[in-house]
Amino acid sequence: MISAAKRENNRTRLFTRRAILLTSGQISLFGVLLGRMYYLQVVESERYKVLAEDNRINLRLLPPPRGRILDRYGEMIAENQLNYRIVVIPEQTGSVGTTLDVLSEIVPIDEVARRRIFREVARKRKFLPVTVKENLTWDEVSRVAVNAPDLPGVMIDVGSSRHYLFGEQLAHVVGYVAPPSEADLTGDPLLELPDFRIGRNGVERVYDLALRGKAGSSQIEVNALGRPIRELERREGEPGNDLLLTLDLHLQNYAVTRLAPNESAAAVLMDVHSGEVLVLASVPSFDPNEFNKGISGPLWRSLLANTRTPLINKSVAGQYAPGSTFKMITAMAALESGLATPDTRVSCPGHMALGDYKFHCWKSKGGHGGLDMVEGLKQSCDVYFYDLSRRLGIDRIAEMARRFGLGTTTSIDLPGEKAGLIPTRAWKLGATGIPWQQGENLVAAIGQGFVLATPLQLAVMTARIANGGYAVTPYLTRDAVEGRKVGPRAGRQFAPVGVSQQTLAVMHRAMRGVVNDPRGTAFRARITDVTMAMGGKTGTSQVRRITEEERRNGLRKPEQVPWRERDHALFVGYAPVDNPRYACAVIVEHGGGGSAVAAPIARDILLEAQKRLRDAPPTAQRYAGNPEIRSEATP
Repeated sequence: MISAAKRENNRTRLFTRRAILLTSGQISLFGVLLGRMYYLQVVESERYKVLAEDNRINLRLLPPPRGRILDRYGEMIAENQLNYRIVVIPEQTGSVGTTLDVLSEIVPIDEVARRRIFREVARKRKFLPVTVKENLTWDEVSRVAVNAPDLPGVMIDVGSSRHYLFGEQLAHVVGYVAPPSEADLTGDPLLELPDFRIGRNGVERVYDLALRGKAGSSQIEVNALGRPIRELERREGEPGNDLLLTLDLHLQNYAVTRLAPNESAAAVLMDVHSGEVLVLASVPSFDPNEFNKGISGPLWRSLLANTRTPLINKSVAGQYAPGSTFKMITAMAALESGLATPDTRVSCPGHMALGDYKFHCWKSKGGHGGLDMVEGLKQSCDVYFYDLSRRLGIDRIAEMARRFGLGTTTSIDLPGEKAGLIPTRAWKLGATGIPWQQGENLVAAIGQGFVLATPLQLAVMTARIANGGYAVTPYLTRDAVEGRKVGPRAGRQFAPVGVSQQTLAVMHRAMRGVVNDPRGTAFRARITDVTMAMGGKTGTSQVRRITEEERRNGLRKPEQVPWRERDHALFVGYAPVDNPRYACAVIVEHGGGGSAVAAPIARDILLEAQKRLRDAPPTAQRYAGNPEIRSEATP
C-alpha cells in the first residue's frame, strides 16, 4: 500500500505542474495582449489616429460662385444673387406638420412642397436642416423673422442663386441652370450638393464646366452622432470664369422689341468679316429665372402647349423654306457654271408650263416681261429662276448652296442647332425611294419644296456674299475660357468660298437694286441715309399649295387666311452697301409678304447697328469687369 506521505507528495507535484501550466498560460495571454496593444498603439497608431480624426471632423464641399455672363461691352447678363430660403430643423419643432401649418399662413407652401419636405425629413437625421422654400422676397423674409417666436425650428438661411437680368430677351442664347438629374451624376461630389446648379441650355450648357469654378471646403467638428459642434477651417471655392459674349445687349433688346408685335419671329445680325453674332433673337420667349427657381407644373405645360413654340430658339433651330432669298444661290450657280451670264434674258408671261402643269410667278397676271439677271433678282421674278433651274439641275444648285453655308450646321457655340436641308438627286432617292423630278428643280430654285434653312444660315449666306466671298463662320463668345479660344477672332483669315468676284459683283448690284431701285421689291423699306444704305433680298415662302380655283377666284388677303396657312415673310440684307459690315436675316412666321413685313424689321436693325457702331465707345473702355481684356475687334 502507498503510504500517506507518498500520496501527499504526489498531490503536491500535480498541483505544482498545474500551477506552472496555468501561470504559463496567463503569461502567454498577457504577452499576446501586450503585443496587440503595442501593435495598435505604436505600429498602427497613425492609421487609427486618422480614423479617429475622420470620425471627429466632417469635410464638406462649398459650391463655388458661378461665373458671370456679360455682353460685348461688359454689361451684365447673368449674375449670382443672394438666395434667402426657409429651412426647418425637425428635432427643434416638436411637430413638423404643425410648424408647416403655421408657416403656410405666412408664406404659401403648396401640397407638392409639403410632400417633398416630409420625404426629406424621413430620410435625414432629425438635427439636419430641410429646405422648405427658396428665393424668398424681402417681404417674405421679414414676415418670417417677425413671427420667429411662433416658429420653433424654423430659420432663414442665405445661399446663392442664378439671376438673369434680361430674362426673355436673351433666354434662348444664355439658357438657364437647374439641379442635376440622376443622369448627370458622374461621381463628382460637387454635383450632389443640394444648392448646386448646372447649365441646361444655351451658353450656360455649352460652357458649363468653365462657368462652374472649383469647390471650396469646410472642416466641421462633429460628435459621435454626427451633430456639428464647430467649424474648424473654411476654404472658399474658386469662382467660375466670366463669359464675354459677342452679343450687343442694346441691339438684342432693340431687335426683340422690334419683333415682339409678331406672333412668332426670329432675327440674326452678324459681323460679315469676323463672324461675331451681335443679335440672335427669337420670339416668343420664356423667363429662364423660372427654371432656376423650379418651374411649376402649370407653367411648364403651358410652354409646351404654346403653338408659337417659345422654348425653341428659332434663329438656330427653326427650319424654313427660304423662298426668294435663295434665288441668289441659283443665280450664282448659273453664272459659275457658265450656263448663264448677267445679260441672259428670260421672258416672264406670269407662269412657266412644264408638261400639263403651270408653275406660276408671284406676278401671275401679265408677268414681268423680258428681264436680265439683275432685274430678275430686283423684281424677284420666279419664272426667270424656273428657266435657270431647268438648265442647271438640282445638284449644281445644291453644290453652290453648300459653299454659302446652307445644308449644314454652322457649329455656333449653342446647343440644338439644325442643319436645314439642301436636296440632291441622291438624297431624294435615298430618303424616299423616288427619283428626282424635273418640276422639283423649279420649286427648289426659288427656295421652296424640300429646301430648308435656318435664319442663322441665311445670315451666314448673306455675310459670305457681302464680304467678298469668304467663308466666315458665326460665333458667340469673345473671351478665352480655360486657356483656349472659344471662337475665331476678328483677325482670323477665312478661306474663300470659290466664287469669282465678277459673280459676287452681280449679286451686289442686284441686292442694292432690290432695296434702292424703285422697281426693287424692298424699295419702300430702304434706308434713306445714303451713308448707311443697305442691300438685300426679300422672300415670301408658301406653306401650302395655291389651287387653280383660288387663282381664278382671286387670292384672299392675308388677314382672311388662318394664321398657320399664311406665307412666311423673310428678308436678308447687309449694310452699309458700299462697305459691308453687318449682315442680317429676319423671318416672321406666317407673317405674309417679305417686303412688307420682314424687310422693315431688318432695315431698322441694320440702321440701329450702324448708329451703334458710330456712337459706342471701344470695348476695352466699356468692359469694367476685366480691364486686362483687349478685344481684337472693334464694336
